[in-house]
Amino acid sequence: MDGRLDALQSRLGRRFNDPRLLQRALTHRSFSADHNERLEFLGDAVLNLAVSSLLFERFAGSDEGDLTRVRAHLVREDSLHRAALTLGLPEVLRLSDGEARGGGAQRPSILADAVEAVIGATYLDGGFEPAAQLVRQLFGELISGTEADSWSKDAKTELQEWLQARKLPVPTYRIVATRGQAHAQTFDVECAAPALGVAEQGEGRSRRAAEQEAARRLLAKLKASDRPGGPLRS
Repeated sequence: MDGRLDALQSRLGRRFNDPRLLQRALTHRSFSADHNERLEFLGDAVLNLAVSSLLFERFAGSDEGDLTRVRAHLVREDSLHRAALTLGLPEVLRLSDGEARGGGAQRPSILADAVEAVIGATYLDGGFEPAAQLVRQLFGELISGTEADSWSKDAKTELQEWLQARKLPVPTYRIVATRGQAHAQTFDVECAAPALGVAEQGEGRSRRAAEQEAARRLLAKLKASDRPGGPLRS
């Protein structure tokens, strides 16, 4: 693990004064009682503050509602999952044998939690500025390339309007699976457009979050297919 931790610290752009903090951030509750959930809690707060600061600078003319909406779309499981892959976290997560065999190292919810835990560990190890720098590293390009107007509607609303504009029935949602204990469940939800025969699945720590993620993925597929030459065009 030491060599992989060294490589991870290189990707993070800093050396930890206390490498045990980083190791704990990578430890799932299935592996040890000394797991990353408390660091995840702290990292979530640090992440929201750091992203809020970046948005405050990026959108000087936007009001509180716009900033809150953009932050909600940026600080979500999907973007955290992508950040985890960028950092190579699947290679360094500490999971029980059963969780590892079940694909836990690739599970978006576990990876998203680990990113928040790493941010929390960075904050404890070096203070806010190194943690904020990590957030800028992971989310700065996404923030600089986004526009507040692009987040004016949530994915479920936009998907429904997209279908209705084409005189198609509204999408359907169903829970495919739930995992975890009652206080920390993960939901898998399928969003389908029956008239088009297409569906996508989303995962989230609440049913609503999973529905939004499934809707976002289906909408992206439909928009891509709606372009000339797309597979769903007749």
